[in-house]
Amino acid sequence: MPTVNTVTGPVDVAALGFTLMHEHVYVLTEGVNANFPHLWDRDARMKQAVADLSEAKAHGVSTMVDLTVLGLGRDVAFVREAARQSGMQIIAATGLYTYDELPRYFEVRDIDHMADLFVRDIEVGIQGTDAKAAILKCATDEKGVTPGVEKVLRAVARAHRRTGVPISTHTHAASEQGLNQQRILAEEGVDLRRVVIGHSGDTEDITYLEKLIAAGSYIGMDRFGLHQFMPTERRVATIATLCERGHAGHIVLSHDAMCYIDWFPEEMRAQFPDFNYLHIPDVAVPALRAAGVSDEHIRVMTIDNPRTIFATRGAY
Repeated sequence: MPTVNTVTGPVDVAALGFTLMHEHVYVLTEGVNANFPHLWDRDARMKQAVADLSEAKAHGVSTMVDLTVLGLGRDVAFVREAARQSGMQIIAATGLYTYDELPRYFEVRDIDHMADLFVRDIEVGIQGTDAKAAILKCATDEKGVTPGVEKVLRAVARAHRRTGVPISTHTHAASEQGLNQQRILAEEGVDLRRVVIGHSGDTEDITYLEKLIAAGSYIGMDRFGLHQFMPTERRVATIATLCERGHAGHIVLSHDAMCYIDWFPEEMRAQFPDFNYLHIPDVAVPALRAAGVSDEHIRVMTIDNPRTIFATRGAY
């Protein structure tokens, strides 16, 4: 079997096991901790990350895809240390996270320069380490395809064409932004079977979801535990319907959770008690079974599809 790069080195894709396809170890505001270092207690955060990752591993999760890229405070050395201490297999991403404008550095540089940087993360290593990215990340939200967003989408597409690694996205499902992403990626020559359209689980619109699937993409039925966007029972019902209609082979599951995020005061985390790495193995999987989803389909969504996504090379 082929291998896939994790932050601790390559592993056989057959060893990925139960894989959460859209998570984060942490999310940080770019530059804040560098300027106000008293805000970041690295040792305490490491202890927390190792505990959370170890607990997820004990509950059956073998691999996480960490989609933390530029714009989300990426620190691959931290993630690699957490992976080593916890035993969790973590696949790192490259790309750029923005809903609108670009960081100033990229405004006057062309798409191919941005793509070159993404390729370097994949082929050489991230942030001066030998930890290599194995997936590309881009985002489109409610503002739609702004000039900055389009530049990132096209750079990600070009990096994909040069390296063969898959693409995973952030979308705003209510405004059907996944279709815009598919259009632009296809214009750049991306085989849409190599793309995961993320946050598709935030909608119950089967027609929209089947359009994404019909174009060939996987849909990320993630954000489990974020009940403010949609409660688990409705997410489960949508997945059950899609499985009944023969689409299990195009679905992957995740939470979009993290051990820590600095976007909000820490006490606000209490408002999201189920937003953690355990909600799918402990709650969603049993709920899927109760809704009539077979063990075979659960295995396809959590093991087989992630393995296929990372086993494939090039444009199929």
